[in-house]
Amino acid sequence: MAAGSASEYDVIIIGAGAAGLMCAATAGYRSRRVLVLDHANKPGKKILMSGGGRCNFTNLNSTPANFLSNNPPYCISALKRYTPQDFLDLVDRHGIEYEEKAPGQLFCRDSARDILDMLLAECDWAGAEVRLRTSVENVDETSSGYRLQTGSGGLSCESLVIASGGLSIPTMGATGFGYNVARQFGLELLPTRAGLVPFTLHPELKEQLAPLSGVSCPVDVQCHDQHFREPMLVTHRGLSGPAMLQISSYWEPGDSLAINLLPACHIAEDLFSLRKSRPQWTLGQYLARHLPKRFAQAFTELQGWRGPLQEYKNGDIEQAAHTLGQWSIKPAGTEGYRTAEVTLGGVDTRQLSSRTMAVLARPNLYFIGEVVDVTGHLGGHNFQWAWASAVAAGNDA
Repeated sequence: MAAGSASEYDVIIIGAGAAGLMCAATAGYRSRRVLVLDHANKPGKKILMSGGGRCNFTNLNSTPANFLSNNPPYCISALKRYTPQDFLDLVDRHGIEYEEKAPGQLFCRDSARDILDMLLAECDWAGAEVRLRTSVENVDETSSGYRLQTGSGGLSCESLVIASGGLSIPTMGATGFGYNVARQFGLELLPTRAGLVPFTLHPELKEQLAPLSGVSCPVDVQCHDQHFREPMLVTHRGLSGPAMLQISSYWEPGDSLAINLLPACHIAEDLFSLRKSRPQWTLGQYLARHLPKRFAQAFTELQGWRGPLQEYKNGDIEQAAHTLGQWSIKPAGTEGYRTAEVTLGGVDTRQLSSRTMAVLARPNLYFIGEVVDVTGHLGGHNFQWAWASAVAAGNDA
């Protein structure tokens, strides 16, 4: 499209988040006339609040196995063509200091703003314009592309990229805009639900665990043949921490969680040995060796475990070991989109090109990032999908 009019662009990207800004810079460096639109008053709000304000911007160990999708092979191509090392090279070129807080998980050493400033600088250098406080009221297909009606007038483009995210954290400006556009153009949507989200508990258990609010301990949690060995945090509302957030993406209402409170121990073996060597010890004392004291005491009371180990029969010890190794909890639900880090489901990827992220039936309409049915595990994987899907679209749009 000839770039003659102030309202005409080669590429318009809706959404000034991680995927949208990355896509804008990529397309801009191809000498495309690019405009990014967002209804928010600031770009990259979720970038700024991610990773506790320090942005876990990628994971060096990210592979397709770290993503959930109804169409698992879809993400392979984009992830292979734009790797965590590729993004790290960009970070290095901007002189951003970072650290590896857990294996593969890279965080800004100072502030998440470093990543946002880097993306905005890349857009500026690539000649991509970012326009905020601009809501898109209508999208129409034309013979040469798309016509957008915004709160500040009409715009036209050859290629349209939807990078508006999912439904998670509405206080950050999340809406269902991208899903509405997909429906408008006849695309199938897979059911959406909150992912990487804390669990809520039924009143009785919530009350029993209330004294443990703020206590964290390493666990191995399992649901639907998936398990994660990471810390669990008891909160005044329920269960959170990396282990619970990870498994929440696989949990469905009515499911129980199996929590191994002592994943590093051979529990039954330990207890039988302890009964022999220190018969006066209690289960509470054993737990206090491996778990925070408050947790050990409260959990012992919750289970009604009293008296020294010498009073426990073999069956009692086996039952206690089973409880500690497979503590079964049925959550009441999750905290929902209010605190969810991601949205599961979305645009069915079977309708999109895995090479370009374009709609197969409309090669100049693209969906990238969280709006599509690709959701990563906790730990930088969702950012890596944002970068990879954005680059795939930006190199084609």
